Amino acid sequence: MKVLLINGSCNTSGCTFTALSEAAKSLDENGIETEIIQIGNKPFRDCIGCGGCRKNNDGKCVFSDDIVNEIIEKAKFADGFIFGSPVYYAHPSGRLLSVMDRLFYAGGAAFAYKPAAAIVSARRAGTTASLEAITKHFTINNMPVVSSNYWNMVHGNTPEQVLQDKEGLQIMRILGNNMAWLLKCIETGKEAGITPRKEDKIMTNFIR
Repeated sequence: MKVLLINGSCNTSGCTFTALSEAAKSLDENGIETEIIQIGNKPFRDCIGCGGCRKNNDGKCVFSDDIVNEIIEKAKFADGFIFGSPVYYAHPSGRLLSVMDRLFYAGGAAFAYKPAAAIVSARRAGTTASLEAITKHFTINNMPVVSSNYWNMVHGNTPEQVLQDKEGLQIMRILGNNMAWLLKCIETGKEAGITPRKEDKIMTNFIR
């Protein structure tokens, strides 16, 4: 089993990476393979709703000049996900949100029915609003949301300060353990022939 951890910060070894690494340690200790993907510091196109990915029916975004389609391909073979972001003006990284919008619009099938979690890093506030924005991608896509013993956040303005947030680090460790536990429960369920009951999507767009 494998979990992809997506670092939505432009800092490769900053506060968000420190938090993701702590969760990854717990997953590794539980025998779950992990990979931290750094989306980088260049601008990302946002989803323009062109529908090209659906017309082509290939599960890929038509904008192929960045990491989005690479992540979609990796997601097909992953079993769980943790998306991490710094908090900017009480919201997640715009870079991460642009990536997630395109990931889930073009490649939602690669993520559906797989557990996911959001983690955020902040100097002080704006964390719960940021968690909500990220988590909504999961809850529109049939993904079990993994929790910890508190909201999934760490505090600090530098990685060194994050390492002093003992409660935050514990939250990350418990999150990793809970993710591993749920993955193993799902695997056991599959072996017993238990799979999600699916329905075709109903859309009542006329209701406002």
